[in-house]
Amino acid sequence: MEAEFSFDKEGKEGNVEREIGFGVVGLGMGVHHTQAIHDAQGARLVAVCDINEERLNRVASQYGVKAYSSYEELLSDPEVEVVNICTPSGTHADMGVKAVKAGKHILVEKPPDVTVEKVDQLIDAVRRAGVKAGVTFQSRTFPLNRRIKAVVEEGRLGKLIGVNAWLPWWRAQSYYSGTWKGTWALDGGGSLMNQGVHTVDLLQWIAGPVRSVMGRYGVFAHDIEAEDTTVAVLNFACGAVGTLMTTTCAYPGLPQMVLFYGENGSILKEENTLKVWRIRGEREEEEEREMLRLYGPQKEEGPTTASDPMAVGSAGHQGLVEDMVRAIREDREPYITLESARHAVEIINAIYESSRTGREVFL
Repeated sequence: MEAEFSFDKEGKEGNVEREIGFGVVGLGMGVHHTQAIHDAQGARLVAVCDINEERLNRVASQYGVKAYSSYEELLSDPEVEVVNICTPSGTHADMGVKAVKAGKHILVEKPPDVTVEKVDQLIDAVRRAGVKAGVTFQSRTFPLNRRIKAVVEEGRLGKLIGVNAWLPWWRAQSYYSGTWKGTWALDGGGSLMNQGVHTVDLLQWIAGPVRSVMGRYGVFAHDIEAEDTTVAVLNFACGAVGTLMTTTCAYPGLPQMVLFYGENGSILKEENTLKVWRIRGEREEEEEREMLRLYGPQKEEGPTTASDPMAVGSAGHQGLVEDMVRAIREDREPYITLESARHAVEIINAIYESSRTGREVFL
């Protein structure tokens, strides 16, 4: 049973219970986690950890917290109860296993690791340690996505027929050069595993498990080891057929588009903005107007993650931090468990296998 999710309504000043201490390791994407912890009710940023001394000292000074260049020293700090793991994707499970063996709860950046085998190792370690483990698939926290999931689960679209996603993003060569990004070992792939994993998770979270895939990937516009464009056909257990495209070649970076349609209606969204909400019924036009009022176009300024990986923001992360605090206090599972996040990694690796073999791969 999936935990219910909600943001705490009070500010930090309204919290009367003891704050839970957090530490963040990896201060690339981890800077969004530090801000989220700082803003979250019930949480206290205790320490940060990074091998880059300049970055480490800058972030530690910004928040007035302890700075560790050694991960082992961070894990030895008794004030750190939760470790947010924001290191390269292919290190997540190993870093997580060390943390849970030290008795720490963990909140892991996406993906939980780059292979199913590694994710399973982490799941087993968490169970043995008896600690909490959550995953940062923050798209599941967004109100529009949760509303779409509810409509699909209630059967209001009727028999689900199509699940289609398009991620036409762009990354300059400088994004990859001299880094772990775009490598099989540490990134687990390219546009699909790094940028597309949120979309894959969203599709399987809303439409249910994928039973088989056919895919093709290639490198078209970058000097990288893995891939910068992938396309796939997904066959869902519910009977729906899906299509997926991810790329980092689409200059200047265009919005993610996701379409769900069934025999009774269609829902189309662009990133987190609703474009179409038409479900058969006496109130279909009135309902669409209401949904567009709630989730339709709003004025936006500045870059988005379509072209800038650091434009992700910290609002979704804050909700997951607050959920982890409540999970610890209430002794329940976090909203997004490792088990529920595992299938996205399984789907992506199956797409890669299909591309390599030229065959349909069954999960």
